[in-house]
Amino acid sequence: MNVEDYVLDPQIAQRVRFNDQGLVPAIAQDAHSGAVLMLAWMDATALAHTLATRQGTYWSRSRGEYWVKGATSGHTQRVREVRLDCDGDTVLLVVEQEGAACHTGDRTCFDADVLVQERA
Repeated sequence: MNVEDYVLDPQIAQRVRFNDQGLVPAIAQDAHSGAVLMLAWMDATALAHTLATRQGTYWSRSRGEYWVKGATSGHTQRVREVRLDCDGDTVLLVVEQEGAACHTGDRTCFDADVLVQERA
């Protein structure tokens, strides 16, 4: 099956608050370290594919297409848990990340630019 063939369960769909573009932010968090790895966007189809296959699947706003994390890079995400925040407007994926999560090759998208850090 293609990503486009997946349909989100209506009971789940009514709980998710998609924005005007039909998207919801999705945060990927490392299952072992708890580190925030990346933020991407999902529509109902990407969320349905993620839930069914346990592969992090997203909607690329810049390319206008679906992407399954690691399909071309080999840096896969095995989804262990999917949570919806209290307002229903953000999805949290707890994943086992294989390789880099960031398109730059970094482990996390939040490694490169620290704006402030408290010192012990």
